[in-house]
Amino acid sequence: MSSRRREATHAGSWYSSSGTKLASELSLYLSKVAPLPELDYAPPVSNAKAIIAPHAGYSYSGPTAGWAYAAIPTDKIKRVFLLGPSHHAYLSGVALSRFESYETPVGDLPLDLEAIADLRETGVFSEMKSSVDEEEHSLEMHLPYIRHVFNGREDLKLVPILVGHPDRNTLKKLNEVLARYWDDKETFFVISSDFCHWGTRFSCTPYYPNAPHPPNPVPPVPHHTNPASFTPPDLIKRFSSAEANPDVPIWKSIEYMDHEGMELLRRPGEEGAVEKWEAYLDETKNTICGRNPITVLLSLVQHVYKGKERKPEFTFVRYEQSSRCLNGRDSSVSYVSGVLRIPE
Repeated sequence: MSSRRREATHAGSWYSSSGTKLASELSLYLSKVAPLPELDYAPPVSNAKAIIAPHAGYSYSGPTAGWAYAAIPTDKIKRVFLLGPSHHAYLSGVALSRFESYETPVGDLPLDLEAIADLRETGVFSEMKSSVDEEEHSLEMHLPYIRHVFNGREDLKLVPILVGHPDRNTLKKLNEVLARYWDDKETFFVISSDFCHWGTRFSCTPYYPNAPHPPNPVPPVPHHTNPASFTPPDLIKRFSSAEANPDVPIWKSIEYMDHEGMELLRRPGEEGAVEKWEAYLDETKNTICGRNPITVLLSLVQHVYKGKERKPEFTFVRYEQSSRCLNGRDSSVSYVSGVLRIPE
């Protein structure tokens, strides 16, 4: 194996190492995706420019991710920018891969070395250590899906970007650097993020004892016949059984909190979208692990569409939880799939 190829280090644990079995599983996930007329969602989505999709083991998040990947208009795309959070190494800004290709059981993905070289020259990016690159699952868990939906497309190239904690100045520079790729009709953006990680093992147990039903529920969360039956919610930063409302189980509180975040992301081009997103994260402490890649996307959209009348909108098409938390000893991770559509 070439040292210039990143190994599929999570194959055989987080997903199948058998190419045949993995392709079959991915095809099954995608086959379960159906049009949602109420959301004007009929994949593939011709004006989709970016998706948010989860990065957990496929047995947990694979079905949810399928709803995002089905939306990609693959016939138009030749390059994918993949932005994922750094879980295993502290990173102050953003980093590029040193590899030339990424291995997956369903076929390798070549990196766009020319684009990566251009990005390097901007001075905005640092270099990922190879060990950090191979340890990081936020990027890897998207690779088989990307390779699978672009099956047979040898012209497809990947630009992976690991996102740490870029400050305002770095975000501003990123806007300038990434804007020209955003304007390229053959370039697509994938944002890697799970949503709420709830439980003491995540040091995250916020709770809304009076959580209302989400006003714009994401499927399969049902619409509520009487959403006004709850009082406006007050947030308890640390769950306590003494303050629990028997009518609002923990999983319903998590559901509402995640929907709060999605609601803020629906119109990323609106003025103040970044600030509202960051204020929400600060208030709820919601452990959305891809918060920083999402912030990069929001900032970029703000930059590109500033002063323009028509702006992109996110359509969230799937929401799941790994399990339903009922008491303070339980834990869960939430998975969201969203599709960003640009004005046509």
